[in-house]
Amino acid sequence: MINLKNFLKILFPADKLVICFSFVVIIISLVFSARIDSWFSNTMLSILLIIAAVVIARFDFNTSSLLSRSIHYLYLTVVVLAAFKLLYTIVDPVRGLIVDSYLIEIDRFIFGTDPTHLLWKISHPALTELLQISYSTFFFLPIILGISLIKKGKFEEIDYGAFIILFGFWLSYIGYLLFPAIGPRFTLHSFEMTNSELPGMFLTDLLREIINSGESIPAGTANPALVVQRDAFPSGHTQMTLLTIYLSVKFRSPVKWFMIINGTLLIFATVYLRYHYVVDLIGGIIFMIMTLYIGKYLYRKLSVSLRPLHPPGSQNR
Repeated sequence: MINLKNFLKILFPADKLVICFSFVVIIISLVFSARIDSWFSNTMLSILLIIAAVVIARFDFNTSSLLSRSIHYLYLTVVVLAAFKLLYTIVDPVRGLIVDSYLIEIDRFIFGTDPTHLLWKISHPALTELLQISYSTFFFLPIILGISLIKKGKFEEIDYGAFIILFGFWLSYIGYLLFPAIGPRFTLHSFEMTNSELPGMFLTDLLREIINSGESIPAGTANPALVVQRDAFPSGHTQMTLLTIYLSVKFRSPVKWFMIINGTLLIFATVYLRYHYVVDLIGGIIFMIMTLYIGKYLYRKLSVSLRPLHPPGSQNR
């Protein structure tokens, strides 16, 4: 048997972030239950995430295999996606506003005009196709980095990287709650005209539809601006892509050049494709720096552990 104090030590630092985030969602859902229609399902899902974090951590501790460790990392990926949808049910009912007008004014103060209109002048179907494909790789980048580190047996590095990536997502989610915004494709352009104004070549329309569906606006949605996720500021795509690039270089991952090149295209795409204002990118850079500095301190505080760093059968090459 293991006592409660020691049991908590078998959790990854990232597991502790999952539990803290879940408790915050539970508290917000209960406090604002009169506004949040899905407060009960939010609470139940958050409890399920906590239970899953504990069960998977205990399984990983007892088994300590490459498979159990991989399942553990995969669970963290699922949590990010689940939390993104949980946030969707919370932001608008709790805040009830968008701050796009302020973001537009900041962009105009800096550039004298709207950057998305400037980039429209240089648009070309081939460029649009390339940038839409790059933009669509966003959620896969941390997974690609993680696989490259697992193959090299760098488990201390992937533990730290998983924590930083998860913490970065949590900070961006806080940003969405504080500064809800929907982006220039709705405010400065006609969302319905995107495909005709920014045509691609082969995959662009399909990829856009997949991304739109992920943001709760599948084809045929009435008044999409009213129901789309409020996730423009800060630019999580900029923040998380920069974090992934940083980690890939820091840990000398074999995919670092792919991360640098694809990541640069992806960040440019956020404005070119009208998902973000430039000030969103500035916010993403600020949040990225915050993630690294605060995350490094938190990781040290949460890293007391009883579990082995290297699963049997792995090599720390």
